[in-house]
Amino acid sequence: MASLRQSKAATGRRTRRRPGTGGKGRYYRIEVRPTGRFVSYRLHDVGRGGHTKRLAGKRSSGSWDTKSWLILKSDAHVKSRTLVIDNPLAKTALKGIRGPIQHYKGDIFRAKPRRDVPEASKPTAAQRRARAKNIKKAQRARWH
Repeated sequence: MASLRQSKAATGRRTRRRPGTGGKGRYYRIEVRPTGRFVSYRLHDVGRGGHTKRLAGKRSSGSWDTKSWLILKSDAHVKSRTLVIDNPLAKTALKGIRGPIQHYKGDIFRAKPRRDVPEASKPTAAQRRARAKNIKKAQRARWH
């Protein structure tokens, strides 16, 4: 029996399952951007070791961006097809996600990335406030 026919007969499937689709892993995956935009990937451990991970993708232009997030299952729970983050450290790491985190399949969820602010509208009001605050803080430190 050929190896493909043999594996299909043993499992009843033609190919292996993609990671995360079975629902038995240690992490929930939150996909933010589609795979087709990236040429290579790098995994970063964010916050406490092993709890939150960021999968960064490199574009053909050389720029890096977040492709997806991996959240330890003990730090979140599913409520009516939406992922709710329980851990406050994981919540702060995911500030770049906009809107609800909707279930896709298995352990995979999908969300929208934060809005891209065009350079023409910068600095924003929040950036101006933060800059003024930092300048005042530096002035106080210098004179005291």
